[in-house]
Formats: sequence, C-alpha cells, structure tokens
Amino acid sequence: MTSIFSCSSLYTTSKSSIFNNSNLNQSFINYIPLSHSPSTRRFTPICSSLNPNRFQVTDKQKDRFYGIKECVISVALAVGLITGVPTLGFPCNANAVNPVMPDLAVLISGPPIKDPGALLRYALPIDNKAIREVQKPLEDITESLKVSGVKALDSVERNLKQASRALKQGKSMIIAGLAESKKDHAIELLGKLEVGMEELQKIAEDRKREAVAPKQKELLQYVGGVEEDMVDAFPYDVPEEYQNMPLLKGRATVDMKVKVKDNPNLEECVFRIVLDGYNAPVTAGNFIDLVERHFYDGMEIQRADGFVVQTGDPEGPAEGFIDPSTEKTRTIPLEIMVEGEKAPIYGETLEDIGLYKAQTKLPFNAFGTMAMAREEFENNSASSQIFWLLKESELTPSNANILDGRYAVFGYVTQNEDFLADLKVGDVIESVQVVDGLDNLVNPSYKIAG
Repeated sequence: MTSIFSCSSLYTTSKSSIFNNSNLNQSFINYIPLSHSPSTRRFTPICSSLNPNRFQVTDKQKDRFYGIKECVISVALAVGLITGVPTLGFPCNANAVNPVMPDLAVLISGPPIKDPGALLRYALPIDNKAIREVQKPLEDITESLKVSGVKALDSVERNLKQASRALKQGKSMIIAGLAESKKDHAIELLGKLEVGMEELQKIAEDRKREAVAPKQKELLQYVGGVEEDMVDAFPYDVPEEYQNMPLLKGRATVDMKVKVKDNPNLEECVFRIVLDGYNAPVTAGNFIDLVERHFYDGMEIQRADGFVVQTGDPEGPAEGFIDPSTEKTRTIPLEIMVEGEKAPIYGETLEDIGLYKAQTKLPFNAFGTMAMAREEFENNSASSQIFWLLKESELTPSNANILDGRYAVFGYVTQNEDFLADLKVGDVIESVQVVDGLDNLVNPSYKIAG
C-alpha cells in the first residue's frame, strides 16, 4: 500500500549547505535560560569551535571515560542534538574533561546502515537467513551506484545475479518461514520480486542508470513485505503495568503534512513516517492515539536548529498531553529494544543497567529518526513531544550514538526526509493521518469519551 508523496517546491536546492562540519567540534558549553521560549523552557547550549585534532581518543583517555561518564553524557546531550521540553542541561564544562566520545568498542565494522527502509527491515522480529541473503545484495546496489560511469551498472548486474541466485536457492526456506495466514500474500510478492529483478536486469543491460534506483526501491518494498509476512503474531507480552495503555502491536504508517512559511524553496510537504510497534509498542501506540485525537493538527514546529526538528508542546502550562478522562498529563515509560533481546527494556536507560556496548534495534542512524523527548532526569516522563534527528556529528555517529539507549526511537521518515532540514520554527503541521496499520492499535483511548 505505497503511494508517492512529493513536496511542493518552487525550485530544488541542495540540503548539504546546512551541514557545516566546522561547527561540529564543540568543547565549551554555556547554558542560557530560555524560560520565555514557547518550546524550550529551561536551557540550551551555545558552543565554540575547537581544533578537530582534539577528538583523537587515546587509550589513556578511553580509560578515563567511565570515570567521568555522568558529566560526559550530560554534556553530549546538551550540545543541542536533543531536548525535550525540557532540554538537557547538566551544568558541566566540557573543557574539564576529555573529548566526548562513546567507547570505540561499540563501533561496528563496515559502513553503518543509514537507510530508514533497511533499518526497518532489519528491525523486524524474524530470523530467516534466506530472505536476508536476497535483501543484502539488493541493498548493496545503492553503493554500486556511487561508482561513476558504466562500471556502476556492471556492479549492479553482479548484485542482481547474487540476489537472484539467493532467491532461487532459498525460496523454499523463505516460504517455510511465512506466517500461515499471510502465505498467499507473500507468495504473490515473491512472484513480483522475481519479475522485478528480471526487469532491473534489463534496465542495467540497456544502461539506463537513472531507472535503477526507483526499481531497486520497488524490489526492496517487495522484500520488506515478504519479511513482514513472516511475523505471525505480536512476539511478546507487554509488562502488566502498561498493558492498558494504547499499544501499537505491529507497524503503522502516517503522513504528516506541513505548511511551510517564509521559505522561497518550499511551500508544503508531506512526510511519510513508518512507526515500529514491534520494538516500541507503548511509544508508538501513544503517538498513534494522539494522532487520532488530532492532537498535532495545527501545531507549529517548535524547534528547528539543524540538529533536530521538534514539536508536541501544547499551548498553555501543560508540557504534554492532558488526558480528559483523568485531567492529568499522560506519560509513558522509556522503552528501548536491544539487539538479541525478546522484549524491550522499560524505565531504564542502557547506561542505567550497564549495557554500554549494546546495540538498539531502532538506532539513531537515519536522517529523520523519530523519537520521544523527555525530562532529563525522569526516564518515564515522555508524553507528547516528538523530535526527528537531522545531524550526524562526533557525538552522534551511526552505530555508536550517544543518544541510543537514552531516548525511545519509534519510527523513521521514509519519504521526503531530506526536506525536514527546510522546516523552520513556526511552520504549521496541517495534519497527521494514519494511512495504514491503524488496526494494529489496541486500547485506543481516543475512542473513549473524555
């Protein structure tokens, strides 16, 4: 169920000019109170540049890392990569410590996965080697296309041959891994995948380079669909204390339409967002419930600083959603799914429980990673404020991200994500609508009269 949404722009400009690497090396952090700001009510950092060579971490510096852990993490988070309403303001001077870097042991060999579609595919609760062996060479076409000239198409053909061979050899194992209730649909997708790979082979042979990427995306959508059809039922029980909350037991897709003000390049844009309830059922369920209440419709973008885009702070003194049935702020627990675990960890950061090197199932890798903002010292204080991470820096490298395990990621922008960088404070969210997966929401409180 896929349709293409485009942004209405007067002309196209490059987004790369926004990201100036000279601004990324930060050593001194001061805090300015913003008590009168409508979107950020406590502190925000300002930073001065430092020689990038300072960020070479020695073994001696690494040995000191955990001794200054509390200060380091607070400084890193205060750089402006994420604030809730409240922002993160631990009064610690970065000059007093070694450069802020995660333990290098958490870095994963090979290039990190930054494509939101790939991240979502790998986050599915499945274990089927055969379909992954089809998926990987199709994803590798992206790297092949970075090669100039006709050599790129030669690489594409090699990727396709590998994927086709994997599909032929592993088809029976793929079919054996399908949920019985979804088998017919998945077999239909496999048929489309086989035909599509033949079509892409012809495109590569005809040297139509510009047609490769759109066809690759189509094929990977078929692969993703097959993988989703391997999930038979929701794979674990949510803890009893959260079972009556709105829960997204599966995935859902929403379209967020934003009206852009005072931007000569862009008038309006529709962002497609996939929400992952397999790995964050409470967090994603809370958001979908608010969407169905039209909570975000008409709300302004409240922060857009090149690092994050943020919204969700309602008008008035409340810093979150006031449930009309209780007349109290509805908050949700911090929810983090770790690679290798069968269920999320609730109420604690990975740092709290000593999992410094653990990898999260939904990492802050992709441009447009969507997560919940919360109080700095209150893990279970998230309510309605959401943010999208834009900028990768020394503090947020993919696969070694100091935000991973501290904030609950629950989705990714999968279409028009690059245009997030064009949004400004005051731009208006005209609507957020669920276009697929609403039937995966259980305990929907929006249906209960307040």
